[in-house]
Amino acid sequence: MSATKEFTLEQVAKHNKEGDLWVVIDSKVFDLSKFASLHPGGLSVLLDEEVAGKDATNAFFGLHRQEVLATPRYARLQVGTIANQKSLLKTPQYGDLSEIPYAEPSWLTKGYHSPYYSDQHRKFQQWARKVLEEHLIPEAREFEESGKWPSQSGVDVQAKYNMLAMRMGPGPHLKGLTLADGLVKPEEYNYFHELIIAQEFNRSMSRGWTDGAQSGMQIGLSPVLNFGSEALKAKIVPEVLSGKKYICLAVTEAFAGSDVAGLRCKATKSADGTYWTINGTKKWITNGVWCDYFTVACRTSERGLSVFVVERQPGLETKPIKTSYSPSAGTSFVSFDNVKVPSGNMLGKEGKGLQVVLSNFNHERWVMICGSARSQRMIVEESLKWASQRHVFGKPLIEQAVIRSKLAAMISRTESVQNWLENITFQMCNMNYAQQSDLLAGQIAFLKKYATSSAQETAKDAVQIFGGRGITKTGMGRFIEHYHRTVVFDSVLGGAEDVLGDLGVRQAMRKIPKDVKL
Repeated sequence: MSATKEFTLEQVAKHNKEGDLWVVIDSKVFDLSKFASLHPGGLSVLLDEEVAGKDATNAFFGLHRQEVLATPRYARLQVGTIANQKSLLKTPQYGDLSEIPYAEPSWLTKGYHSPYYSDQHRKFQQWARKVLEEHLIPEAREFEESGKWPSQSGVDVQAKYNMLAMRMGPGPHLKGLTLADGLVKPEEYNYFHELIIAQEFNRSMSRGWTDGAQSGMQIGLSPVLNFGSEALKAKIVPEVLSGKKYICLAVTEAFAGSDVAGLRCKATKSADGTYWTINGTKKWITNGVWCDYFTVACRTSERGLSVFVVERQPGLETKPIKTSYSPSAGTSFVSFDNVKVPSGNMLGKEGKGLQVVLSNFNHERWVMICGSARSQRMIVEESLKWASQRHVFGKPLIEQAVIRSKLAAMISRTESVQNWLENITFQMCNMNYAQQSDLLAGQIAFLKKYATSSAQETAKDAVQIFGGRGITKTGMGRFIEHYHRTVVFDSVLGGAEDVLGDLGVRQAMRKIPKDVKL
């Protein structure tokens, strides 16, 4: 039967029993006669007197997400439409902005203004969202569940548009590249462009896959760009930014996390000084499972650390670590057994590796804040949608004062994180690397602590709003369940909250004038 055929509600009402069962959803008529026995929720739900042969739009959206109707498995069940009725639901298109209040940051919301973003930034955001929604987010959501590693074809998409290079931030590595189909010149690219890419990636709500999709590169390649020799950069950077080779950062150990100075992985210099031999282990290394290069912090003297780029070779082994998010992140345990690395692969000076590691933290933490802010906003959008369409006690859930109170807290946290983030990003755009290290380390530490702690509060509130659906991996609350389960990663990776809070205060202590008293 043609899906373009028109029916009246009276005609549909005649098909209201087992074996002959039709329903109307948003003006579309579906024949569920053969599907009814396969319905995951059971036949009785479909035979309910408010569903069988009726307009079941409200009942449907109380139980299912809109994308269900678009899947081929269910779309083929449509046999027509209701005469003189129009669909009330907007079908999302690639690149669309959400019209739900607070679902987008204010600079993307109609009627609002921002001193930070130009029209070019707006076009860049549209481009990034369309590319990600069309080419990468479908994979993200599939692989997050299956645990598959991010595909080479997905990495190739990033390389094709020089997205890998753009995710490294502004800098000389962009020179001569065509960015975003020519929307942005390399010399125009700034940290707000990078913020946009980071936030668009995190709209996938696939925390493990997002880390797997080259986040190891973001933190592993930066030390090479900033401290590597010209020869080393000439070899490694093009391979990595073209997606042909992968790199990750290997600092954390079972013996030392935030306490970088406590690392035990050891590198010993050869007698002729031409190479170093590395022995030790690293743990919780993002992307390590499949990487070709490892940026490794090692102890090279009693008090000194040095950093090397180590190529995968015999003696370097990686094993996956099971965590509470997807294996698609490639989280690994890395062991070094007499692994030899040329002296030319050292980043920075011998014994000055702590400087290399610490200089990387600001950008790493800033990128994590970008993602945390956007993910929290996605949860606000999901919660507002659900509270509006879910009916309890004879009225929408959002009519309950306690629910509005939770939403108010969630929105306040989300907006405050984004606005503080944009202020820091503006400072980054107007400071050199040394000034950022001196003036922003504390600010970024404080904001990461605030962003991740507020995100956990938002996750808890969202679960209460969604109820049982918020702890179920499929269906209406699947993003809520996933967020609640994985939100703690941001509070640990890049520095635990209490460590960062202490860092921020210690940074402030250094700036207190000696000649000022109460």
